[in-house]
Amino acid sequence: MNYIEFLQSKIDIAKDTGFEISPDEVNPILKPHQKDAVIWAVKGGKRGLFEAFGLGKTAQELEWCRIIVKRMGGQALIILPLGVKQEFTHDAVHLLRIDPPVYVRTMAEVKSTDAPILMTNYERVRDGDIDPKYFTAVSLDEASVLRSYGSKTYQTFLNKFKGVPFKLVSTATPSPNKIKELIHYAGFLEIMDTGQALTRFFQRDSTKANNLTLYPHKENEFWLWVSSWALFITKPSDLGYSDEGYDLPPLNIRYHEIPVDHTTAGTDKDGQVKLIRDAALSLQDEAREKRESIGSRVAKMAEIVNANPDEHFILWHDLEAERHAIKKALPEAVEVYGSLDYDIREKRVIDFSNGKTKLLATKKEISGQGCNFQRHCHRAIFAGIDYEFNDFIQAIHRIYRFLQTEQVIIDIISTESERQILQALLKKWEQHDYLTAKMTEIIRKYGLSNTNLIEKLKRTMGVKRTEVKGKHFMAVNNDCILEMQQVPDNYFGLIHTSIPFGNHYEYTASYNDFGHNPGNDNFFKQMDYLTPECYRTLKPGRIAAIHVKDRILFGNATGDGMPTLDPFSDLTVFHFIKHGFRYMGRITVLTDVVRENNQTYRLGWSEQCKDGSKMGVGCPEYILLFRKLPSDTSKAYADEPVTKTKEEYTRAQWQIDAHSFYRTSGDRLLTKAELEAMPVDKLQAAYRKYSRGTVYNYKEHVELAKKLDFDGKLPASFMVVAPGSWDDTIWDDINRMKTLNTSQSQKRLQMHVCPLQIDIVERIINRYSNKEDIVCDPFGGLMTVPVTAVKMGREGYGIELNTDYFRDGVGYLKAADMEVDMPTLFDFLNLKEA
Repeated sequence: MNYIEFLQSKIDIAKDTGFEISPDEVNPILKPHQKDAVIWAVKGGKRGLFEAFGLGKTAQELEWCRIIVKRMGGQALIILPLGVKQEFTHDAVHLLRIDPPVYVRTMAEVKSTDAPILMTNYERVRDGDIDPKYFTAVSLDEASVLRSYGSKTYQTFLNKFKGVPFKLVSTATPSPNKIKELIHYAGFLEIMDTGQALTRFFQRDSTKANNLTLYPHKENEFWLWVSSWALFITKPSDLGYSDEGYDLPPLNIRYHEIPVDHTTAGTDKDGQVKLIRDAALSLQDEAREKRESIGSRVAKMAEIVNANPDEHFILWHDLEAERHAIKKALPEAVEVYGSLDYDIREKRVIDFSNGKTKLLATKKEISGQGCNFQRHCHRAIFAGIDYEFNDFIQAIHRIYRFLQTEQVIIDIISTESERQILQALLKKWEQHDYLTAKMTEIIRKYGLSNTNLIEKLKRTMGVKRTEVKGKHFMAVNNDCILEMQQVPDNYFGLIHTSIPFGNHYEYTASYNDFGHNPGNDNFFKQMDYLTPECYRTLKPGRIAAIHVKDRILFGNATGDGMPTLDPFSDLTVFHFIKHGFRYMGRITVLTDVVRENNQTYRLGWSEQCKDGSKMGVGCPEYILLFRKLPSDTSKAYADEPVTKTKEEYTRAQWQIDAHSFYRTSGDRLLTKAELEAMPVDKLQAAYRKYSRGTVYNYKEHVELAKKLDFDGKLPASFMVVAPGSWDDTIWDDINRMKTLNTSQSQKRLQMHVCPLQIDIVERIINRYSNKEDIVCDPFGGLMTVPVTAVKMGREGYGIELNTDYFRDGVGYLKAADMEVDMPTLFDFLNLKEA
């Protein structure tokens, strides 16, 4: 395929893996919006139903399972929280008029029944009692509960369900905390690898692990992508149908703040008595506040109930101590709790649902999912609050859902010290409403057809070419492959660049972006279009210096449970060799292992102490050196050799460069005692010098670090006693802060995600190019390489796809151009003499 066809193949849209059915094949009892959803989900094969409470997801799941098993054979499995199966039994028998799904606990029970649709709970799958891969189709009901099990169980589910032909996830609250949680559903459905999706749409914080935010320029594309596999609807009119019977009554939220006893505020770290209690910010503070305020909160709950003796109430609580207090204050309350016999629990829930009892005291984690209480109850009281929005919103919608006819009144009881918790909860509610509105807007605009989405996404391909020339530079805003195709043969004296990863960073919203690939395979397929152009345009015998770094693979994405390394640098070597380059070796640039751990959490001291076998080492950067063969290989000199006179490049400098052993100004080396007495901010450079000039002793090195730690001089944010290097292939003195990002930050402009250090560029240009050579960077970024080339008497040539980076880079190039041509006093003296 040609390059444009390759780019078009990168358009991400969820592929249909199911089969088409006609409306006549769907149970006629379903309402129009429910039929459309089932037809769409069957055709997609692996889809998400994220519909508002009361729109009939239970019936849709049952019908989806029935249709697939009827066509494909086998059995379907619905996985649900405890306490929800009665809803599926009710809808199957009384609504759809089909046999009820059979509840199973083990694979033996599965194989003993020929029922087409089976049910089990999440714990049975998690603990290995049920094997999902046995089934033709699986449906996760209230899939959001997966979050409460933690990332480990999520990874377990990912592997257990991998390869199941038909998968469905259903929930009304797909991402209550962070939008990025949506991609976990995409990973489960095998729409896109979670790591790839994070890279595609979310910006990483290079200083802190797991701090990801949605790229502003990717937001529209993200929602379009999500809508290709997830159906968000809030009411039937989102799909063009009448909302008759689906009008929600008013929702009345009442807040009750309980004052706290400030006499128990305690003291601060200096021993001063506090006048008021601190706000409950941490989980520990939250738990303490809950325990100490049980009496006053339950008393408020009882006051509300007693003031409305004819009403039915759900009394939501979190602690066993709260349950006991509620039962004491309101003896008529019917309790549902974890240790209660399951059949008794189910009967009490059904009785309350049918209006046979007035007060139900239960926990959100037990009755907050799947239960429908709207037929006889329109009041709920929360005896307390916490940070778990998903549980909170689910609990509210047990009564605030379609088919509710009364005004819903929610009483929320919290303490004075819990104001910030309440604010956080309400903020998540706003975010949930925003997400839902964004998705339903797309559904209304594009419908359920992915064809319109593909055409919309195609518009993000390409960039209008812009060229800016200076006296000593050329800068082009374009796809580097398309641009390099226009460059003459044997044009560049040096190519020096930092290539992106396949799916680690994306710099633009364009499909031309090399970072917009699902992994290494596709990345190097795109490089297959660029590297031959690099070889063609490089002068014979000259160097391509490629800056790379091995990529960290996180355990929560691979399923390994521990971070590992993707040998990206080695793959790059083999790629360039494949295209005719000769591999000349690599320069190693050491990085600070402490800073790296702060960014990745993969080399933690605590984890090392628990089990050193899972720990790797720091991840350095590399400059890979490749050479285009000269025309004459008898002596292998370049057609235009990179030459230096021995006067300008002395034997002494050569020896120092060859051995990387530095001493400055004749200063003697510092003693260990002097190092120990030195301020922390001076230690790093001093120890590096000491290390280079002293025979290395590992035990002494450790003892010195221990002494510094004891004296409080071993920071957790960076490494102050990193060993120095004697080898010219390992550079230990690169200034990590010396990049054009420093200027970007000062100007409050957009900073580059992976800036190239100027120290590296200067050394490469000096060593591998002549004055007046054209030095090219096909991934120009902020134009660090061409800017440095101009300052060093070369010609700079930079190509960049990101328009913002290009604009800022051109500014730096123009400044460098002016700086080089700026006349000096000596120029004026020479003119006067002439």
